Amino acid sequence: MKTRQIDFIMKWNASKLQFCLLLLPILGVMGCTDFVEVDPPKNVLVSQTVFNDTATVESALADLYFKMRETGMVSGNVGQTTRMAIYSDELDYYGSDPQLLEFYQNRVLPPNTELLSWWSEAYSVIYGANAILDGLEDASLDAEEQQKFRGQALFVRAFMHSLLASVFGDVPYVTSTDYRVNNKVSRVSEDLVYENSMADLEEAIALMEDISIANVERTFIDHYTAKALLARLYLLSEQWELAAGQATDLIATFGLEEDLNKVFLKESGETIWQLSHGRLPGNTQEANRLIITSVPGQTFAMTESLLSAFETGDLRRTAWVDSISDAENTVTFFYPYKYKARFNVTESLEYAIQFRLAEQYLIRSEALLALGNLTGARSDLNTVRSRAGLPNSTANTGDELFSAILAERRIELFAEQGHRWFDLKRSGKATEVLGGLKPNWEETDVLLPVPESELDTNPNLLPQNQGY
Repeated sequence: MKTRQIDFIMKWNASKLQFCLLLLPILGVMGCTDFVEVDPPKNVLVSQTVFNDTATVESALADLYFKMRETGMVSGNVGQTTRMAIYSDELDYYGSDPQLLEFYQNRVLPPNTELLSWWSEAYSVIYGANAILDGLEDASLDAEEQQKFRGQALFVRAFMHSLLASVFGDVPYVTSTDYRVNNKVSRVSEDLVYENSMADLEEAIALMEDISIANVERTFIDHYTAKALLARLYLLSEQWELAAGQATDLIATFGLEEDLNKVFLKESGETIWQLSHGRLPGNTQEANRLIITSVPGQTFAMTESLLSAFETGDLRRTAWVDSISDAENTVTFFYPYKYKARFNVTESLEYAIQFRLAEQYLIRSEALLALGNLTGARSDLNTVRSRAGLPNSTANTGDELFSAILAERRIELFAEQGHRWFDLKRSGKATEVLGGLKPNWEETDVLLPVPESELDTNPNLLPQNQGY
C-alpha cells in the first residue's frame, strides 16, 4: 500500500526501521496547535523511550486528530460532508474543479485525485494508530494512561476503516506497521471490515469505560465516542438489539439541546465527539465551505429536492438553513447554516461535530422497529420531531415507520458527513432516488473506484470495483 509513511521508510536502512515506524506519527504534531506542543525527549533513540513518556504519546495522538481534522475523508474542507452531498441529492455544485465535477455528475474515475487523497490519508491515520498500539505494547506507563491511549488508538483505527468501507466497499483492514506486509495487503469484504471495526471498538470501550478522561468540550475520544460509532455499525450490520443497547446507553447519558440554535455550538449538551479548530480561537471548515457570502461566487447550494423535503412548520428550516440573493434579486441560493461562525470570527464558537445524540435516537428508533417494537420506534422518532416543532408522526405500519425514520434522518442529519448518501446506499434506494436526478447514474455507482495508482502499486488490491 502506498502511503507517505511507506515512501519515507523505504529510504531508511534496516537498522533504523523500528524507530522510524513508531516515531513517524509524532513528527506531524507541530501543526496541532489545539494540543500543548511537546518537544520530544532529547535522547529519543529507541521507540521504547518515546512511548514511556505520556506527553509524546499525547503528541502522537494529536497528530491523528490533526490529520482527521485537516485532510482526507473526515475533514470539513475536503471530506465527505461536501463530496458525498454533491454525489447524492443534498447539494448542487457550482464550481469548476474537474475532480469535484466528477462527483457531482456521477462519473468518478479511478485516477480522481480526491479519491487518492481520501485513501492515502485514511491509511496514513491508520498507520499512526497502529504505531501507537505497537509502541504501547512494551511501554512502562501508568496502567490507566496506557488503557486510555490504547482505547483511543483502537477507535481511530476502527473509525477510519469504517469510512473507507462505506465508500469503497472491500478494503484492506491494516493492523501492521511493517511496510513489507502493508505493501502486499489484500482487500477483505466490506462485512469483515465492519466486523473488525466493531471488535476494535468493543475492546476500546472495555479499556476506557472505567477510567476518567477529562473531556469537558467533548474534543477527545472516550468510551462514549466508541459507543456512538459502535451503535452506528451495529445498525449497519443489522444487529438490532446491540444497536439499540448502545444507543440507549448514550441517550441515558446525554440530552438533546432543546434550542436548535445551540445544537452546533461548541458547548452543546448533545455533542458526543467533536474536533476543535487547529488554531484557537477558530471555527469550522464546514461553515467556511458551506456559507455563501456572495452571488455569483457560490460553490455549494442546497438542492430543490432537499428544500422541498422539509415539512411545513419544521423549525430546522429556519434555524439550519439560510439564503442569499444576487444584487438584482433575480436568483436566490439556499445553504446549510448549521455552523454559523466563519474563520473571520475571532472567537471559537463552534467545533466540527462528528457524533451527536439526535443520531442515536434515530438509530434506536430504526433498531426497535426492526425488533417489532413499533411503539418504541415511534416514540424515539417523535422525540426528534418534537424538538423540531413538528407533530407526532402519523406512520402506523412498519413500512410507513421505516420511511418516516429515513425521512427524518434526511432532515436532521443533512450536510453532515454524508449521512444522506449512506442511508440511500444501505437502504437500497440509491438507484431509485438518484437514477432520475443524475444523468450519468449507474447502479454500480453505490461504490467509488479504488484509486488507480493504488492498484498499480499493489496488484493484490485487484479486482477494481464493478463498473470502473
